Amino acid sequence: MEQSRTPLLQAVTDLIETDPAYFRVPGHRLEKGICPRWTDRVGTRIFAYDVTETPFTDDLHSPVGAIGEAQRLLSALYGADRSFFLVNGSTCGNEAMILSAALEGERIMIARNAHKSALMGLILSGANPVYVLPEVIGEWAIQGEITAASVRRGFEEHPDCKALFLVSPSYYGVCSDLEAIAEICHAHKALLLVDEAHGGHLYFHDRLPMGALRAGADVCVQSMHKVAGALTQSAVLHIKHHGVGEAALERIAQNLQLVQSTSPSYLLMTSLDCARYELARNGAGMMERALMLAEHAAERIRAIEGFRCMERDRTDRTRLVISAREIGLTGYALEKMLFEEYAVNMELADSENVLAIVTYANELEDMDRLVWACRDIGRRYGGNASSKTDRSSGAVPVREKSAYPPFPKLPRQIMTPRKAYFSDTETVRWQDAAGRTAGQMVAPYPPGIPVLYPGEEISQAVWDYIECFRRDKRRIHGADLDGETDQIRVVRRI
Repeated sequence: MEQSRTPLLQAVTDLIETDPAYFRVPGHRLEKGICPRWTDRVGTRIFAYDVTETPFTDDLHSPVGAIGEAQRLLSALYGADRSFFLVNGSTCGNEAMILSAALEGERIMIARNAHKSALMGLILSGANPVYVLPEVIGEWAIQGEITAASVRRGFEEHPDCKALFLVSPSYYGVCSDLEAIAEICHAHKALLLVDEAHGGHLYFHDRLPMGALRAGADVCVQSMHKVAGALTQSAVLHIKHHGVGEAALERIAQNLQLVQSTSPSYLLMTSLDCARYELARNGAGMMERALMLAEHAAERIRAIEGFRCMERDRTDRTRLVISAREIGLTGYALEKMLFEEYAVNMELADSENVLAIVTYANELEDMDRLVWACRDIGRRYGGNASSKTDRSSGAVPVREKSAYPPFPKLPRQIMTPRKAYFSDTETVRWQDAAGRTAGQMVAPYPPGIPVLYPGEEISQAVWDYIECFRRDKRRIHGADLDGETDQIRVVRRI
């Protein structure tokens, strides 16, 4: 298809240029009613594009005009059979995939490092999850890929699984062997569903890992705002038919209407239209720039004594996983120093590492600041320094040993997530929670991967692992573990 068009951008522009007497929502009336405190800082023009369904602008839930054309252009670019705009992020796409693939009581295989939106899909669908564990990359203390061997074992033990849901690439850029996994899934007449939220850019450069659709996935979602230039919360879902699960694939459009807003943002959808256009026009150049910037920084960081930068096969090289543990800094301490002392903002930190996401829109100056900050930190804390704190400020402890235990074993599932979520629950003190059945998830954030699902036993190992995050006042989604109330909902004992 002709990729030079931006049909939704043009449709909204055509509406604005009619200079209408506007009586539809939203109430700010094409930029005129926005708070002046905001417009004084950013101007007004963009707000005119915040419109609703009109004869010009089509309807996301029944697209026959500009949105329909924009989605077809998206499908053509990615090689999908059908594509959808998502205005509730990849979250709603993940929910729709699971809702469609496995009905209540049916089994679905779920990668244990899946985002918490997979849990939402399980609660909505009532499907019975069978978990497959990712490998652990011990030297970096992060979860890695889902192996084809583990998927094969999963289907041998549970041949009735309707689908496999996994994340590739992970937050850290680690990709699974989706070609091999797709073959296994299709041999068992099961769908391969891929949360590719962090991988919408993989299709535009041969030095990036293979994208999920090209590797044989049946459905995938991509958060186009993460690295592809769209606005935050905008995402897409793609379908590619491989002759399995056709009834489930037909349900996706209907289920998207269940989990998406009935007032979709035209700012978000227009940003998707424009991001697709830019990728079609210059995707290879954009990715070449991102790779150049990331590799330039990675090489220099590896040369800093006491610093490491991850380098592995089948990994997105635009992700920089950086560790300074050799000079005693945890990821949390390194992130704090980079932010507070150098104004360098990292995407996330864990007990060992920090993560930088590099895109085409970064500047060489950004990379130089990151490298210079790491070099300065290495100078201050490296060598034979015996002090437990930076002698110049005394602010950040070094020479720390990680207080975080290894990832716990899979908890025992007492009931399905849906049954637990809708069971009679009670709130107990966190200190008394070990041995009880969780009534809610617990997910350190970022990356938003649940350590504990509703319906699972709160084993002592799981309790100890979560306790480290609570004690250190890390953000936790789900239970109220903020260091003050420290409570969790558990299923009431009968």
